[in-house]
Amino acid sequence: MKKGFTLLELIIVIIIIGILGALGFVQYTRMVEKGRTAESKDILGQIRASQEGYKQEYGAYTASMGALAIDVPATCTATHYFTFTSSASAGTATRCTGATGKTPAGPAAYQIVITYSTGAWSGSPGYY
Repeated sequence: MKKGFTLLELIIVIIIIGILGALGFVQYTRMVEKGRTAESKDILGQIRASQEGYKQEYGAYTASMGALAIDVPATCTATHYFTFTSSASAGTATRCTGATGKTPAGPAAYQIVITYSTGAWSGSPGYY
């Protein structure tokens, strides 16, 4: 009697491994995107804290990112997947898409927004 696997058994194992690999890849891309979103929320938190510090010192929020002394990208770069803007009434993180090759796994584009006006903070669900 010969020992070994039949061709059918090998094909079934390869199919199962392929299905598990595909599911694993989808989960991996979701986790990567969650990590990038968490980084953008952290940077927005830094903007928020800097705006509060600026308001404590000067009596009002600033419209200038330069006045906040935070090094955040204003354009899409190789190391950042969001761009950040700040005005006297809101801070915004916008997901890079398209030509940068950084299209997110979910929606084509989305924003995470915080708003700071009259001392009350609000924003995107899950941010504040």
